[in-house]
Parts: sequence; C-alpha cells; structure tokens
Amino acid sequence: MEMEKEKESPTLGKRREAEVPVTESSRKAKKGRSSERSCVHEVAVPSGYVSSKDEKVHGSLSNPVHRGAMAKSYPFTLDPFQQVSIACLERNESLLVSAHTSAGKTAVAEYAIAMSFREKQRVIYTSPLKALSNQKYRELSQEFTDVGLMTGDVTLSPNATCLVMTTEILRGMLYRGSEVLKEVAWVIFDEIHYMKDRERGVVWEESIIFLPPAIKMVFLSATMSNATEFAEWICNIHKQPCHVVYTDFRPTPLQHYVFPMGGSGLYLVVDENEQFREDNFLKLQDTFVKQNLTDGKRSGKSGGRAGKGGNASAGSDIYKIVKMIMERKFQPVIIFSFSRRECEQHAMSMSKLDFNTQEEKDTVEHVFRNAVLCLNEEDRSLPAIELMLPLLQRGIAVHHSGLLPVIKELVELLFQEGLVKALFATETFAMGLNMPAKTVVFTAVKKWDGDSHRYIGSGEYIQMSGRAGRRGKDERGICIIMIDEQMEMNNLKDMVLGKPAPLVSTFRLSYYSILNLMSRAEGQFTAEHVIRNSFHQFQYEKALPNMEKKVSKLEQEVALLDASGEAEVSEYHKLKLEIAQLEKKMMSKIIRPEIILYFLVPGRLIKVREGGTDWGWGVVVNVVKKPSAGGYIVDTLLHCSPGSYENSTRPKPCPPSPGEKGEMHVVPVQLALISALGQLRVSIPPDLRPLEARQSILLAVQELGNRFPQGLPKLNPVKDMDIRDSDIVELVNQIEELEKKLFDHPMHKHQDVDQIKCFERKAVVNHEIQQLKTKMRDSQLQKFREELRNRSRVLKKLGHIDADGVVQLKGRAACLIDTGDELLVTELMFNGTFNDLDHHQVAALASCFIPGDKSTEQIQLRTELARPLQQLQDSARRIAEIQHECKLDINVNDYVESTVRPYLMDVIYSWSKGANFADVIQMTDIFEGSIIRSARRLDEFLNQLRAAANAVGETDLEKKFAAASESLRRGIMFANSLYL
Repeated sequence: MEMEKEKESPTLGKRREAEVPVTESSRKAKKGRSSERSCVHEVAVPSGYVSSKDEKVHGSLSNPVHRGAMAKSYPFTLDPFQQVSIACLERNESLLVSAHTSAGKTAVAEYAIAMSFREKQRVIYTSPLKALSNQKYRELSQEFTDVGLMTGDVTLSPNATCLVMTTEILRGMLYRGSEVLKEVAWVIFDEIHYMKDRERGVVWEESIIFLPPAIKMVFLSATMSNATEFAEWICNIHKQPCHVVYTDFRPTPLQHYVFPMGGSGLYLVVDENEQFREDNFLKLQDTFVKQNLTDGKRSGKSGGRAGKGGNASAGSDIYKIVKMIMERKFQPVIIFSFSRRECEQHAMSMSKLDFNTQEEKDTVEHVFRNAVLCLNEEDRSLPAIELMLPLLQRGIAVHHSGLLPVIKELVELLFQEGLVKALFATETFAMGLNMPAKTVVFTAVKKWDGDSHRYIGSGEYIQMSGRAGRRGKDERGICIIMIDEQMEMNNLKDMVLGKPAPLVSTFRLSYYSILNLMSRAEGQFTAEHVIRNSFHQFQYEKALPNMEKKVSKLEQEVALLDASGEAEVSEYHKLKLEIAQLEKKMMSKIIRPEIILYFLVPGRLIKVREGGTDWGWGVVVNVVKKPSAGGYIVDTLLHCSPGSYENSTRPKPCPPSPGEKGEMHVVPVQLALISALGQLRVSIPPDLRPLEARQSILLAVQELGNRFPQGLPKLNPVKDMDIRDSDIVELVNQIEELEKKLFDHPMHKHQDVDQIKCFERKAVVNHEIQQLKTKMRDSQLQKFREELRNRSRVLKKLGHIDADGVVQLKGRAACLIDTGDELLVTELMFNGTFNDLDHHQVAALASCFIPGDKSTEQIQLRTELARPLQQLQDSARRIAEIQHECKLDINVNDYVESTVRPYLMDVIYSWSKGANFADVIQMTDIFEGSIIRSARRLDEFLNQLRAAANAVGETDLEKKFAAASESLRRGIMFANSLYL
C-alpha cells in the first residue's frame, strides 16, 4: 500500500490511497476503472496523543490494518474502504465513513455491532426517521439475536445489547443522564449528513457534544466534501482520534441520459467513465432549437416545452419512457418526482402497462392480503388500500410520505423482493435502506424548496441517482433525466458531475436545550459549553485565517488604484447608484402581472438585467403564461454574442464594445428580469426565422441609441402608465430629483471613463473589505451569547427560571417537551386553558402543535374547538410579543402562524370521539399517511405532556393527557409496522 505525503494541518494524520489487488477476472470486468476501486483514509489526532496499540496487530494511526481474529465474517470479499474501516474499528477509535448510497456502509456498522457483542458491551444505532429505525431493526434482528427498538412510537426490548433508536431519543437519554449509557461502548450515527437539516440538524450536534468521551462513534454518511473538517471537530471536542474513510467508488458504474420532453430518443450525456459527452449535448440542444422554430415562434409559444411534469404532454412522455424501459428490460425502475400528487398521477396513467407474470401477480396478492390482516375489517376496504392491489399486481407502485404506512411498507417489501418493477417515488425513497434499481428516472430537474424553484443540487442528485445499478446484477446503472426546456451545459454538468455538498452546521439555541442544561445538576454542560463546542463555531473559527488573508490582499489592491479626483467621481458614482437602487425598487412594484402585462405589447423596448449581467435594450415579441416558470415569460429579441446561441446551452449577451457584431435572438425572459420599460416601440417583421429579419431590428435599436445619447426614454409610471399607488408616486419623485442633480453634475458632460472605472472598482473592493471585516468582528460566539442572554430574559419573564437562573416549576415541565413549542404549551398548562376542556378537546388542541402538511381548505371549526383555538392563538401572540421585547428576531404574526397549525383539529376531535378512518379522511385534503404520522407524533407529544404534568404534580391534567392519548390509540392510526 502506498503512502501519500502528510497534509499540512495541526490535527491531521496522514492521507493515503488504500488499494486492494483485484483478481484478474474482476479487473477485466472493471476495465479502466480498477484504479478507482480505492479509498482515501485520513485521521485527525489530538496534539500530544500517543497510541498504545500493538502495531503488529493494528498497524499505525495513519495506516490501520487488522491482523487479528474477525468479530464477523462476510460472504463476499470486502471492498478496500470496508477493510480500512474495520481496521479503524478494531483499534477502538471513532470513524466517519463517507461513501455512495449503494457502496456498502452497512457492513461497517454491522462490524461495530458484532464487536460490541464480542466484548459484551452495548451499542446504540441511531437513524433520523422512525420509519428507517423500524426497517433497521428488522434488518439487524435477522443478523443479530439481541436487538431492541426505541422510537417514541414503539419500545421493544429496551434492555437489549443493540438498541436501534431515533436521534431524538438518544438526545433525551443524554439530557436525563440515562443509566443505559454507562454500558454503551459504541454509538452508530446513520445518515449523519442529516445534520444540515434546518429543523432537526441541531439534535445531532447536541447528541455528539454530550456523548461521554469513553464512548466511540461510527458516522455513516453519503459522500460529502468536508469529511475531514467533521473528523477534526470530533477530535477537537472529544480529544480522541477520528478516522475518515472516504470513497467515490461506485460498485456499479452509471450512465446518464437526457430525454427532451416532447422530443424522442435518449441522449447519453455522461458515460460510465464519468466523461461528459458534449457532442451529444449539442445534438440535444438542437432538438429544442428545432422545436422552437417549428412550433414555438409562429404560434407564439415560449421557447420552453411542457410545464414541470404535471400536464398531459409530460404524462405521455413518462409513459413513453416507462414503456421503453420495459421493452429494453431496463426494469426495475424508480421514477422520482418532487410532488406526491404527481407521483400518483403518473402511476395511474400506466394503466396499459403490466410488468408481472401471473405467478408474480398471485404472490403479490398473497403478500398484500397478509399485510392488511393487521388492520380492522372496516379499514381493509378503504379506497387507498383497495385501489393499490390492481396497481401492485401489474408491478407498479407509489412511494411517498403521504401514503398509509401499511401500504408504504408493503411497497418497500415488494420492491425488495423484485415484485415491483416500476416505482413512482419522491426523494425520501433515496434515504436509508439499500433498495437499488437498474434504472432511475428524474421527471424534472427543478424542485420547489420552500423559497423558489431551483435546480436539484449535486448532493441530491448523487443521493437519488445512487439508487441506479444493482451490485452483482447490473453491469451498469442507468439514469434518465427529463428536461422540459434548454438547460445550460454547466448547470447539467454541475448537477450530474458536481462535487457532493459540504456538511454545514445548522446549530441553533432552543428553549428546550437551555432549560435542560440549566437543570442538570453536575453543571459540566452549560449552554455556553454547547455553543463553544458546536460544529457551527468550529467551522467559523476555521474560516477566520482565510478571511484575514483575503482582506490584506484586497487592501493591497485598493492602495494601487489611482485616487485623483476621487471626491468628484465618488459623488457622481453615488448619485448613479442611488438612482439605480430606487429604479430597482420601483420596478419590483411595477412588474406585477396586473400592471405590467398591459404595456408588454409586441415591439415595446425593454431593458433586461439578469443578476450582474446587463443585456441592454431588447424588443418584446410575445408574452406567454407559464406556471412552471413562476407566472409569465416574455419572449424578447436580445442582442447576443455571435454564435453563442448555436454553440452553447443558452445565448450570451453581446458586449457593447465598438465593432462587435452580435446577433438578435428570441430569448425567454422572466418578468423579474425586466429592469426598465421604454417609451418607444419598433415594428416587428411577421417572420423572425431569417437572420436578416432579426438583424434589421438590431439596426433599428442601435439607431435609436444614437438618437438618444443620454439613454432611451423610459415610461414614466405616473404620467405614462397612470399608476396612482402612493409608494410608486413617491419613488418617481425621488428618482426625478436625483436625475436632475445627475444631469447638472460637472462629470455628466465630460466623463473620464478610465477614472470612473478605476473608482468604481475601488468602491466595490472597499465594500467587500467592509463586509469581511464585519463578518470577522461578529464573532459567532458573541452572537450566540447575546441570543442566550435574550432567551434567558424570556424564560425569566415567563417564570421558567428565577433571577439566579434556577429552574422553576414551569421550567421543569418545559424540560420534558421537545415535540411541540415548549413555551407555549407550558403556558396553556399553567394558565388553565387545558383545565376547562375534556380529553377530546385536549387532543384536538394539542394537534395544533404538531408540524405537518398544511391544508388548503378554509378552516371552519365548531364552537367547542374554536374557543380553545382562540385562547391558543392569544397565548402564542403574547409569547411572541415577549420574545420581541427581549430583542429576539421574531415576527409576531409569523410566529403565531407557524406555531399554531389548526389543520387537523376537526379530524383529531372526531377520531378521538370514535369516528372511523374512512369518515375522518373526508374532512380534509391532507394525505392519509400524513394524518397518521401527525396522530402518532401527537400521541408522543401527549405522553410528554403527561410526564410534564406528573413532574409538577398536576394529577388531574396528567389523567386528562393520558385519556387523550388513549382515545387516539386504535385502528389503522396505530396499526403495527410490517417491519416489527
């Protein structure tokens, strides 16, 4: 094995490429790829650490090997990364394994468990989701004898040697100092990249910080680009070595194809050696250009094709692809959609396809009948269950979080057994257990992430495409990406060949954590300790030296820039900036469709700006309504660089340098990119396909530019557009005032172009220096300390702690609640809101605390629920106002809206009173599976409330919460998991 040079880093050990010889036959099978079958090993070591391991048996820290007896044997030859990982485990040192979905990380976790059994020590296996914990429990129970499960929903064999649990349960055990932890030698954190989850990532960070230093950790992660940084953090807080074993190796290579919607045929864009095929990509672009020319411009359609997959054309495209997959024997296939409704629509449109033989159909029916036996008689006839069987029998299925749990688990089991050949799934299917297929299809390249429609990130693409290619069964996996409009070559490259995303901390302070830390007797862990040891703080401190270097480099650049006449230029530049900012503000108000569409007539001159790129003046050809692009698209003739339309994925603006001959092309422009509306219009030829026709317009626009050297006249929103909105009128007046100053300025008549350019660069650099210095000054530690002070002030005001920070009765109750908003619910417990309600109303009111799907329907509540809801909203408003007073960055209305979620009140109330499931699902448009998931979280929440009531001696409330919980626990809502 070869050693590479030591890396420059204070805590980092040596880095090497570990490669195990491959037999001659497998070398042939992996021709050209055998060198990739390697892994990188690094180790972060605390300074002054001396290893006491016998090098003959264990190798060294930087070159771990295992020459002793194995705790577990495998029926296959281990990959290099698995061998190196096992050697690290046998050294009894922490380890992060970062590898692709199907690479075989589970084998490493199983080895750590086998070692614990061998040494008669306990081991904890944590996973981010209850469903994953159930699956893992089943998988590990088949491998090991003594396995238990703790998820908040279910507890099985809590004294087992190997305990599978959700990370939240582990954090709770650490806070309460559970005795179990004294016997634990290893904790395995599966899917550790979940740490970047905005809502729940902090649970992982806290759990890792609180783990006793004697416990060693195994972290399993999808590939991430900063694995070493994570290991250094572990080494830093636990003062123990932490190894990193990283591999990019895919046991089955992938081929990535693109299918243009509305077109025909597949285009191989990345081959199995990860080479991007530009020739094929350009052919693919041609299909879009041809489609645009044949059916787009004459009939006035936009350049894009169908919407994002929810319409008829996209449906027929997906049918086409699935049919082709079936004909070419490329199944099983997973078809990923980013919408649950879409998943179902696509699956239902496959009515003409059948993947299964009669024998397989009979097996599916047999498994199906057995699975639904765990349900009551009345629930077995639910439409959501009955409609599934004919689909499953044809080898087609749907998988998303809104399905009934029994159906979701049944689909997983049938898929693992090869009885489901085409699975329509959302991206959650790419998490967790290894369930590979031969082919993966993406029905869209953009997804809605809560803020905007954006391209799938490379990390997400790696995770989902990793499902393609079954080890030992397929020579290669196939990924098919459906695209509905021209895509930048770089966007596609970044998505398919991009680096995995780094793990970034989402650490935040919660009242639950602060109160738990304050109430801990030993006092070694304080909120300050947690902040100081967070991954967030570690990443911030690591970035500081780079920032300092950047600042000094920029300061050197400023020193070299000419400063003559700076004051005059500065003043002129400032006026231009102020006008530009006001115009931008004004345009953001004018580009609302109801205002702007009236003026976007063919021939209108409009100015287009995309981020930092100024496209200059273009001419409106046509406006198209396109929901997938966020509303409307304006087809605009714009001045493009010569040849860029043909040779690239999209046109590029033509630089306004003298003598540059560009070409006019029709480019689809979103409303938000329009930066100005011109007063002028030009006439457009009826046919824009000939280049001469488009160039005639370029000449017309250039001629207008010569006629108006001070800039083309713009539409005045008040005088020309008749807008009476007071905000816009005020902005117009401000702009006119500043423009007058600009035109009177001495620099305006005889501008020294070089001087202005020089100054503008200086202004940009100075701004950058200021930003970096502010960032360096704003120590994250200081920010969090301030937030901690403010939150402690809130806790004092609400009576959770006293002036000395000692936790009071109210705080002791809040310490036990982490499912819902702990401040708000303890407020209701102590202000008597719950006392006046019966246990059915309590269950309904408590459901408002459970995060879940929003309903789009208008909420009309009966009186027995409307009054408690009003009290809840009033309390939420009061708590938000107190937090705002204590200088926390909280918007009162947003807080009330996000904390109080009354979408399932009616459903839970009726269920609690004995209604059947078929009736309650008619009361809402929320998916059945989402209702069940919320009901189970609600049960967990009610149990926490019961424990809180018990802790403060409220026996009546304790009984009420227990009765509320009991009233929910029946029927399909709490049917056992098929995995248990």
